[in-house]
Amino acid sequence: MQQPTEITHGKPSQIEWPTVSVIILCYAGLATLMWFYYALPFWVIMPVAGYLIALHGSLQHEVLHGHPTGNALLNEAMVYINPSFWFPYQRYRKLHLTHHNDDHLTDPALDPESYYMLPQDWAELPTPMKQIYIIHNTLAGRMLLGPIIGTVRFWRDDIKKILKGEWTSARCWALHIPACAITLAYAWFVCGIPLWAYLVMFAWPGIAFSLVRSFCEHQAVEHLGERTIIVESSPPLSLMFLNNNLHVAHHTKPRMPWYELPAYYRAEREQLLKQNRGYIMHGYREIFRRYFLTPKEPVAYPDTTFLKKRQA
Repeated sequence: MQQPTEITHGKPSQIEWPTVSVIILCYAGLATLMWFYYALPFWVIMPVAGYLIALHGSLQHEVLHGHPTGNALLNEAMVYINPSFWFPYQRYRKLHLTHHNDDHLTDPALDPESYYMLPQDWAELPTPMKQIYIIHNTLAGRMLLGPIIGTVRFWRDDIKKILKGEWTSARCWALHIPACAITLAYAWFVCGIPLWAYLVMFAWPGIAFSLVRSFCEHQAVEHLGERTIIVESSPPLSLMFLNNNLHVAHHTKPRMPWYELPAYYRAEREQLLKQNRGYIMHGYREIFRRYFLTPKEPVAYPDTTFLKKRQA
């Protein structure tokens, strides 16, 4: 598989107004939803909040790849206010760009976005924890437990780094805390939303919706191209994920803005499917049908041949 030569190199020659427009609509939608919190039922609030907060995560992903302007500080300022509280943008940026080294995709030791474990680490887990991680490898488990497991593991690792004196991580958190505080101040002091209600009805579904996209994004197989999926999704979900469901297209052209990916995919569909050996899902309904209650793969990294090659 040909490796991407551009991750954040190069700058847009002009302001990408579709992205700016979506940023404005995303924040306006969240602010409005919070304002009408006491007028709306929970079964309206949770899916709409989940959609908008997942969209915000997709916008952060777009920004770290160098959009929508040629000014990195301005780009980051546009998505600075954090409605999910999940992890600092600067830490996400570093980890995600590391993830874009396609030679290491899914490797639990080298890919920071891998959901697999090294076989020896899996073998050492107590049985109750193994059962939790097996459930976590179903789509229902990923949506229900994923926000907790992901947050606990990430925060635990970063706290250890900070305690060891890694001030880069501390700086990221120093920027992250005010970004979350702005959201909380508006939710609590302006809209009267209790902290527990915001976490359960806004942040949790937002992270859960984001985890739907990443659930099948990569698989552990020896052939590099076959590790990355294409999901031919409906327009509403494609918008929520900013076309990142066309994941092979994104990994092939990581600097391409989200609104150009569909045309690129349509033009290169045959080649991209050849590149990933037909790893495709025809919508997220298919993913729900296959994996909602069925583990997608083993938790322990299944491609031991690949690991042996790396260790050689």
